[in-house]
Amino acid sequence: MRETSTSQAAARREFDLAITMGDPAGIGPEIICQAVAGMSTAERDGVLLVGDLAIYRRAAGLIDAAPDFVPLEQAVPGDGRVAVAEVSVAERQSIADGRIGAAAGDLAFRCVERAVALVQAGQAKVIVTAPLNKAALHEAGHYYDGHTGMLAALTGAPSSFMLLASERLSTLHVSTHVSLREAIERVTPERIAATVEVGHEHLVAMGIASPRIVVAGLNPHCGEGGIFGDEDDRIIAPAVRALRERGFDVHGPISADTVFYRASRGEFDLVVAQYHDQGHIPVKLIAFDTTVNVSLGLPIRRTSVDHGTAFDIAWQGKADATNLGAAIAYARRLAKQGAVA
Repeated sequence: MRETSTSQAAARREFDLAITMGDPAGIGPEIICQAVAGMSTAERDGVLLVGDLAIYRRAAGLIDAAPDFVPLEQAVPGDGRVAVAEVSVAERQSIADGRIGAAAGDLAFRCVERAVALVQAGQAKVIVTAPLNKAALHEAGHYYDGHTGMLAALTGAPSSFMLLASERLSTLHVSTHVSLREAIERVTPERIAATVEVGHEHLVAMGIASPRIVVAGLNPHCGEGGIFGDEDDRIIAPAVRALRERGFDVHGPISADTVFYRASRGEFDLVVAQYHDQGHIPVKLIAFDTTVNVSLGLPIRRTSVDHGTAFDIAWQGKADATNLGAAIAYARRLAKQGAVA
């Protein structure tokens, strides 16, 4: 009776972080093992890994000072072992190191699905995701553009926003994983306003009382008075004026060839980028190893690494967990907040 009660109590524990393993054919399991190996016992007590227990144990064999893993139902706070909410798939034996495959894509999806359920049930506060592979997801029949769209679908959110956060430069995107043609079509006053609003709310929650936000232009030189396109004058500028009238400290549009430099020097707290590459390239150039991918606009919190599955070096003991460490540190800050930002 006591053993059953102990198992039930362990299963009901609340953790600060639920960390998903990502694509098991990639570097996710390795970098997670590296990250938890460097944690104190108290930090490990706040972490719940989500994924295949056997895969985590195999990955632990690639690193020094490997942590010990235990199923969630057997986890005991303070003993230094890492709790795992177990997820597996029927075809797990077909998962091949460094290879795109349906079983790997399915397991990656099931881990995120389980993590969302854990947060919704109050068993975890923030999700941290290791990288997955979109082609593998699609082979498994999960047709998402990545974590951001997947999380929006799993939580029933009408939309979501991708923030790339670093100490020197942070960008929030009007659109992300769509074609450039579609990205231009998504530049609307409503989407710009929603992006600024959610960015402002998040920065306030993170301790910036009066966030300074700037909106990047879409066209070269913001269209140069209509010579290179009229979207900046016709759509973006009026949207920014309307936001300023509502009390937001927002500026723009400012040409993308100067705005990121100005923000990196401290003039602004956040740049609203109009599309994926416009925002990703400058942030990754400045802080590739420490940039954190944060999902905003969802009823849950989630951070992630800002790199891919690195199939070319997976399961060779070469992966570097620096970026995951940054994602975990940011997630711990989010876990201290009371309400979703």
